[in-house]
Amino acid sequence: MDLFELACWHKHLWKQLKACPQTEDDHEMEVDAATSAIQTPIPTAKHLLPELEIYCYLLVLLFLIDQKKYNEAKACSSASVAWLKNVNRRTVDVIASRLFFYYSYSHELTGDLAEIRGNLLALHRIATLRHDELGQETLLNLLLRNYLHYNLYDQAEKLRSKAPRFEAHSNQQFCRYLFYLGKIRTIQLEYTDAKESLLQAARKAPVAARGFRIQCNKWAIIVRLLLGEIPERTVFMQKGMEKALRPYFELTNAVRIGDLELFRNIADKFATTFSADGTHNLIVRLRHNVIRTGLRNISISYSRISLADVAKKLRLDSPNPVADAESIVSKAIRDGAIDATLDHANGWMVSKETGDIYSTNEPQLAFNSRIAFCLNMHNEAVRALRFPPNTHKEKESAEKRRERQQQEQELAKHIAEEDDDDF
Repeated sequence: MDLFELACWHKHLWKQLKACPQTEDDHEMEVDAATSAIQTPIPTAKHLLPELEIYCYLLVLLFLIDQKKYNEAKACSSASVAWLKNVNRRTVDVIASRLFFYYSYSHELTGDLAEIRGNLLALHRIATLRHDELGQETLLNLLLRNYLHYNLYDQAEKLRSKAPRFEAHSNQQFCRYLFYLGKIRTIQLEYTDAKESLLQAARKAPVAARGFRIQCNKWAIIVRLLLGEIPERTVFMQKGMEKALRPYFELTNAVRIGDLELFRNIADKFATTFSADGTHNLIVRLRHNVIRTGLRNISISYSRISLADVAKKLRLDSPNPVADAESIVSKAIRDGAIDATLDHANGWMVSKETGDIYSTNEPQLAFNSRIAFCLNMHNEAVRALRFPPNTHKEKESAEKRRERQQQEQELAKHIAEEDDDDF
């Protein structure tokens, strides 16, 4: 008999003993019989505390997951959550939030994550009615993970936008929320907001959560590339992340050079890794950025170049590369990516002279973005400060202040006398 069956049998036997009306002698005889049968004394006290019972559920669940008995863990977690719905005590909120997490995790390990979505929504509604804010945070993240697991980004965004928000009680849950928010924003092409959320999640995550920080950095690198930025080399050289971020380092190098053929080779080489990370569709979007980067390098290097040479240098593998190069150049000129003109009659791209960048507004915009980042970090640090409750309401009266000063003087005098005696 394993630990899970033993725990369930204990609970069933204890309920049967409590349900039978017996005399004192009969009760003692049956307790002795049960004790000899299972070799464990049954407590003669009243009901077990709910906190103790839910903690036992959590221990059994962790044991089953560690032993890779995922089906038994799923059954145990389902039974514990069903029992937990009838318990409305704030003292079990912290343990209940952990139980919710392993409830979802056990179903994810067995591939049955979709079947608990309705139950998670019901648990989130119950937690909202009970003002269990920690439970709301945990369940909201579990629901977002559930939707994103099946690529239901629109439903995840609807839930996130309508769910009540409040001050975060758990740093870990807040980091998870920022990560899921960054993924949703990335799919919705809101790259600036996605970058901010992903970098904040990676920065706030504990140092021990290396796997989570690696995932945040992977998505942040892709988002920065989609924004036209090139991440610093130090991002890929973080301790313990070099091997995991190696495919993204090579991908960043291809985007930086603007070599479309190298980009395709790297995308094919690490296709399995990108698919496992869920970033393959985003890497497909990067093709346009690679072409634009290569075109920018060409416009800087040549004052005039034919469209056929542009197609050759960009390595466009299309049936009509000259026509594709013309459309790409015209779109880049319209978007302001390059400062050039098109000579359609002769089939040339004529680049204009590069002006002084310090005569434009770009330095001002760069400094403004850095200042805004520092101010936001300062505001987040201030909001994260913890103060004793109601300190702003409690004002010390004159009488209390005199009493406190008198007590301090008496204490100082007493300490001075003790020092004199010791001397």
